[in-house]
Amino acid sequence: MLGIIRKYKESIVIKIVFVVIVLSFVGTIFLVWGEGGSGGGDSSYAAKVNGSKIPFEDYQKSYYRLKGIYEQINGKGLSPEMEKQLGLKKLAIDSLIDTVLIRKEAGKMGIKVSKDDIQKAIAAVPAFQRNGAFDFQQYQEVLRSSRITPSQFEESQEQDLLIQKARQKVQESAVVSDEELLQTFRKQNDRIELAFASFAPAELTAEVKLSEQDLNAYLQANQEKFKTPEQVSVAFCVLDPAAVAAKLTVSDEEAQTYYQKNIDRYQGKGGILPYAEVQGRVKADALAFKGARQTYEMAADAINKFKSGDIAAAAASLGAKVTETQLFTAAAPAPQLAGEPEVVKRSFTISQGELGGPVETKKGIYLIKVKERKAAAVPPLAQVRSQVEQGAREEKAKELARQKADQAIAELAKPGPNLKLLETGSFGYSAKGDIPKIGSAPELMEAAFSLTAAAPVAKTPFQVGGRWYAVKLKNRLEMNKEAFPQEKERIRQSLLPKKQQDALDSWLKELKGKAKIEINPALLAD
Repeated sequence: MLGIIRKYKESIVIKIVFVVIVLSFVGTIFLVWGEGGSGGGDSSYAAKVNGSKIPFEDYQKSYYRLKGIYEQINGKGLSPEMEKQLGLKKLAIDSLIDTVLIRKEAGKMGIKVSKDDIQKAIAAVPAFQRNGAFDFQQYQEVLRSSRITPSQFEESQEQDLLIQKARQKVQESAVVSDEELLQTFRKQNDRIELAFASFAPAELTAEVKLSEQDLNAYLQANQEKFKTPEQVSVAFCVLDPAAVAAKLTVSDEEAQTYYQKNIDRYQGKGGILPYAEVQGRVKADALAFKGARQTYEMAADAINKFKSGDIAAAAASLGAKVTETQLFTAAAPAPQLAGEPEVVKRSFTISQGELGGPVETKKGIYLIKVKERKAAAVPPLAQVRSQVEQGAREEKAKELARQKADQAIAELAKPGPNLKLLETGSFGYSAKGDIPKIGSAPELMEAAFSLTAAAPVAKTPFQVGGRWYAVKLKNRLEMNKEAFPQEKERIRQSLLPKKQQDALDSWLKELKGKAKIEINPALLAD
């Protein structure tokens, strides 16, 4: 589902929806909070555009409206993780920044909004209509209920229309050339055949020559891959709370207090069981709790008493036995600590010679002392030579495959290239990029259908599934050429929305590049 939402995020349709959101929202901004420079202190703004502040409240409105759209697409609410992956916060603030920039640029473009434009826009609002026609009384009632005056609303509509006209003017500048129309028509109708040479790193490893310098360079560049993990050896003792509890007693008052504090533990089919019915169970639980607490306190006292790190003395004072381990890593704990992840974790956080704990687990209360610590380190080349050679050889083979593909491109441009070539056979255009004998390669598909008899060789090689391909157009079968004149307008209309959006995106990118924009760091922190 997230993939579908991401697809919508990048689509022309959703971008148009975002425009509608911004246009419907900018009026509210103007009416409720005024122009973007009226924010208070730093916490009151979401962003600054050329010194003009966008209030935080404006951002919240934009954010929740965008979130609502994606929740409609998703069919349910978005989790925080999904929101983060979609970048909703950035989309929300970007839409407001765009609004500020467009509004300013519209003035430079000489765009004007007439009173007639405003009146027509207001008359077209369904909320102001009765029986399909504008009703002035309805208009006044709606504004009055929203605590907005007609002059305020009309001024906000002027701002909306200004932005609409600026966007429309930029979009109208977008044109689809005849060459683009022809290329699209040919993609939809033609069939082509490719000749190609391919090079796989695995087939070239025997050609790779490695020097000592190559090996050392690879080891230095990939230290994390070969670094030995940190190791520690510990001495520890475990106190058994049950043994301590066996020497204790619990009064009826203590048992009843425990029952009241942990009453949810004593549920029956009909609800909470009376104390009298579970008295024995409660006393056993209270005794276990009392034993665990007292054991923990004993361990903590011992740690404070033997700050020198004398675990043998600490264990003796508690009547416990000390166990020692060999060096181990966090990923491969000592056998004596199997099933004790918290103890292992603590072993790597305390300093050597320090007495650490108490660590409470199901097995008991642990006191730990690190006897020896070996830091993570990159071993000398001699110790990992075989692994380094393998990695370096694979890396060089990848470079060699690309080099050979580059050389093949140059060779394909010559008459009668001295290359072993394979052929795809005839195929048509596929947006998925499925090319016979090569695989799924959308970029290669696009490049292949732009090749001509005059320029038959792709300018660069393409990597597909680990292989590098150098391709050349072998044959092109032009289909339905006579239908092109009749199809031109249909194709133009299909390409125009993206062309217009691209023009708008490019314009906005240029505006942002020239502007001084500061987004409040707290806004996108999480």
